[in-house]
Amino acid sequence: FTLMGIPGLESQHLWLSVPFSSMFLVILIGNGTILFLVATQPTLHTPMYQLLALLMVVDLVSTLTLVPKMLCLFWFNDRDIAAGACFTQMFFIHGASVVRSALLVAMAFDRYVAVCEPLRYNTILSHALVRRLGLATLAKGALLILPMPLLLQRLTFCHMAIPHTYCDHMAVVKMACHCTRPNRIYGLFVILLVVGLDLLLIGLSYILILQSVLRLNSQDATWKALNTCSAHLFVILVTYVPALFSSITHRIGRNIPPHAHILLANLYLLLPSLLNPIIYGIKTKEIRDKVTKYMCRGT
Repeated sequence: FTLMGIPGLESQHLWLSVPFSSMFLVILIGNGTILFLVATQPTLHTPMYQLLALLMVVDLVSTLTLVPKMLCLFWFNDRDIAAGACFTQMFFIHGASVVRSALLVAMAFDRYVAVCEPLRYNTILSHALVRRLGLATLAKGALLILPMPLLLQRLTFCHMAIPHTYCDHMAVVKMACHCTRPNRIYGLFVILLVVGLDLLLIGLSYILILQSVLRLNSQDATWKALNTCSAHLFVILVTYVPALFSSITHRIGRNIPPHAHILLANLYLLLPSLLNPIIYGIKTKEIRDKVTKYMCRGT
């Protein structure tokens, strides 16, 4: 296949590489810092931070799968990508999105236990359960996304030039000559299952949290309970709002130019990876204190 980059903005590819390469560096530093802190600080070896560390790993995998090839395209006009590499990139990019969503469900359950069952937190969320939750999220991503490249391998492609910066599933499907209804139906099924079911479970967790918080007599206790969920809520907004906006504009925004769709598709993949460590760094006192300690030690 040949990745065309951003149609209509080919002459601006070099300039576009500046914000994308800057985001790439910030993502590597931010996610790497959180991982380093969780790995080296015993006080952060708790279920919440273990799930957060796994989220950082998924964000790094998604970014490292997406951005290097994009920058090669922008900097060196390296557009060609082998079919196997294309399908592999597709698997890891879309798989990471599914795992990220599943981790947000697991983290919502973590917040529910922390607020509604604080005395039994360590009993319910044991290290063994956290490991099982982590493995379940990875299995969900792999099992749901693996059929996508497998279904594509049965097709013959009439066009090899993909108008995109990466091997997006639907962008590749549109290159096929044969009937692609199974591919389209399965892609829609994955979106509805992941977004619909995961948001339903997250919403249920926060309904139960809100019911528990409203029963508290102390305003300080109410504020403290809500504050424990603030970072997770911000991450949910950063993850789902750009993705839903991109999906809606792709389906109903016929008057929106193609380059806007492609830029949105890249941003909804990169924004969570960019903002997640910043949100947790600002909203979580333990991480903020550890970062401050290392910065002061460095000076």
